[in-house]
Amino acid sequence: MSAPPVMACVALGANLGDAVATVQQALRDVAGLPGTQLVKASSLYRTAPFEAQGPDFINAVVLLQTQLSPLELLHALQDLELQSGRERPYVNAPRTLDLDVVFYGDVVLKTPELTLPHPRWQARAFVLLPLAEVWPERVSAAQLLAVQEQAIERLPYSDSFRASSI
Repeated sequence: MSAPPVMACVALGANLGDAVATVQQALRDVAGLPGTQLVKASSLYRTAPFEAQGPDFINAVVLLQTQLSPLELLHALQDLELQSGRERPYVNAPRTLDLDVVFYGDVVLKTPELTLPHPRWQARAFVLLPLAEVWPERVSAAQLLAVQEQAIERLPYSDSFRASSI
């Protein structure tokens, strides 16, 4: 981990169990990854499942400075998912925790394991609204307009969590 740090963006979501507590813990866990520093965390958002099933999701986005490579970051996030009990019985199944690398600097990558930027980030309100909160330069008004029909609600108490707990 001697590489210079890179700004990475990670989307967090959960819709099984105590999703709020799970995402809050995941925010702390992601911030504690080796060679990684939390730059900014969004508020928490409640969203209806999008191209998925089950109860509503709790979502957030974080910006990180990390010395982990893109695949090291992906594997570390997958380890956190497993620690939270994540199972993958079928595509878009309800989940205890979902952690996606949205951006890794300006890297463009397409491998069987990881595609960067995330291929569907622009189509999802649960990524765009929290991302607009923490990195407004990355989100255009047109992108926000394109997802305005997707149900999403910013949780009112999440600002106090961000300020005091991370």
